[in-house]
Amino acid sequence: MAEAFVHSREIEADARAINTSDTREVNVQSEEIAIGVIIGRTSEFFDFFVYAIASVIVFPQLMFPYVDRLTGTLYSFALFPLAFFARPFGTLLFMWIDRRHGRGTKLTIALFLLGTATVAMGFLPGYAQVGAWSAILLAGLRILQGIALGGAWDGLASLLALNVPQDRRGWYAMIPQLGAPLGLMVASALFAFFTAYMSAEDFIAWGWRYPFFVAFALNVVALFARLRIVVTPEYTKLFENRELKASPVLSTVGREWRTIAIGALVPLASFALFHMVTVFPLSWILLRTEQPIERFLWIETACAIFFIFAILISGVLADQVGRRTLLGIGAIAIALFSGLAPLLLNSGDAGEIAFMITGFILLGLSFGQSSGTVAANFAKDSRYTGAALTSDLAWLFGAGFAPFVALALADRLGLFASGLYLLSGAIGTLAALALNKELARRLD
Repeated sequence: MAEAFVHSREIEADARAINTSDTREVNVQSEEIAIGVIIGRTSEFFDFFVYAIASVIVFPQLMFPYVDRLTGTLYSFALFPLAFFARPFGTLLFMWIDRRHGRGTKLTIALFLLGTATVAMGFLPGYAQVGAWSAILLAGLRILQGIALGGAWDGLASLLALNVPQDRRGWYAMIPQLGAPLGLMVASALFAFFTAYMSAEDFIAWGWRYPFFVAFALNVVALFARLRIVVTPEYTKLFENRELKASPVLSTVGREWRTIAIGALVPLASFALFHMVTVFPLSWILLRTEQPIERFLWIETACAIFFIFAILISGVLADQVGRRTLLGIGAIAIALFSGLAPLLLNSGDAGEIAFMITGFILLGLSFGQSSGTVAANFAKDSRYTGAALTSDLAWLFGAGFAPFVALALADRLGLFASGLYLLSGAIGTLAALALNKELARRLD
């Protein structure tokens, strides 16, 4: 049966033959890899943010109309971390597919699953049509999203880091992170457009579904952009040298559990802030103010430009002062911001804009260097799988619970309490950096 399954290595070999059919030597430049990485990450974050925005402005009304809006939003946020719980299981499954059938097969299945799960959400009936099954179906599709995201790990970010000079690794480390603000801007702009130019009834009935339909097209584009890099000779050479080989998940955890654990803690500050400036303020504005939601979505779209610039700056600073130093300074700044953020968000129009700009700048400086900060600590034959597991756990603990916890704290104790989640993330990052002496030695 294994022989009957198409192995992508045969397809990849044909693609390499085509790419090398002329007389010149094929060489994948770092810039080419970077383009593939950005396209891939943008599509993934777009799927992520489409769901996140809908979990605030659509699902509470559609799936939980039998409770008040606050409770419905908390119910919606309770489904939010299901994808993050599912990601490690997706990594386990798709690493097996990678070893048995090749990376091209793995990526193709994972991205089609991601696009299909996201598009299927756009066809979901509401509570009025199928009762509690609407929330059950949503939860199931959210789990499929997480499994697919676990399989979408392609190693391109690691390839990019291995393909550049040591003194430029900070700059190239930030490139994959640009997918986050780009995905956010597209998702926010789409929802802002539909909420602004449609009646509330039409938007809830059918308008909200269109951003989900866009996801499949973006995933197809991302698939081809990434496969173009995966089948190149340089990528295959790294694979054959065991720099980026899919190792068994359980044995990798057994050998590298300490590095994985510390790696998951290092980006806690930036991942906690990630949702505090994207999802949580959207819920607070909708629940506690009379502002039109499209207004805040446009603010979010515009302020994401600061997110982009801060990520770019993080690349420059990291190469000058070291990634560990920059992450430590960023965590301290986020800890300070945790006390200021609630005051800004509760200070009217000017305060909201200041909150978003400051938050996105701090997020960009820290998030820009949060990916792969402990990759050098993994043994060569564990780097590919270990980096994937580290990313899975970092998102689960740093971001998965942020919207629910922040909103619940703010509702029970006041808006100031939402900053406690940020503070806990900053403390986690500083503790991980202090513990990981190997990280300090290798990265600085």
